[in-house]
Amino acid sequence: MSGRIERRLQELGIELPQAAAPLAAYVPFTQSGNTLYVSGQITVWNGEKRFIGKVGQEFSIDEGRQAARLCALNLLGQARAACGGDLDRIARVLKLGGFVNAGPEFHDHPAVINGASELMLEVFGDAGRHARFAVGASSLPFNVAVEVEGVFELA
Repeated sequence: MSGRIERRLQELGIELPQAAAPLAAYVPFTQSGNTLYVSGQITVWNGEKRFIGKVGQEFSIDEGRQAARLCALNLLGQARAACGGDLDRIARVLKLGGFVNAGPEFHDHPAVINGASELMLEVFGDAGRHARFAVGASSLPFNVAVEVEGVFELA
């Protein structure tokens, strides 16, 4: 489809990955009323795992931000699938939750997850403003650097 959000993605030069199949016993998204919940997305680009390791060790904060942005691209890919290909159905980004694979001496988790938050603002404008959490984890699935989940309001 070529709606308003798809045109915005084109303007920004942003390509979304294909929605990935779940890697365990869960579904990629659920909907309750007008609320869409998208399961945590990791640093995968069309099946290829990227950003393997810890932020603050193998990766800088800036690289961690890029990893969070990749997770957010995957969130949008899942949201597009949930909306039957029509991202214009997203009225608002309600909340993001970010997990950063980091050691105990790393304390800049919010700066890393900004990569996901900033993407939502770029794509959705004011409707991309959201509540959020950003926490550290001693490990993440497949040793990826970042995982981000999202909650969206549907029109």
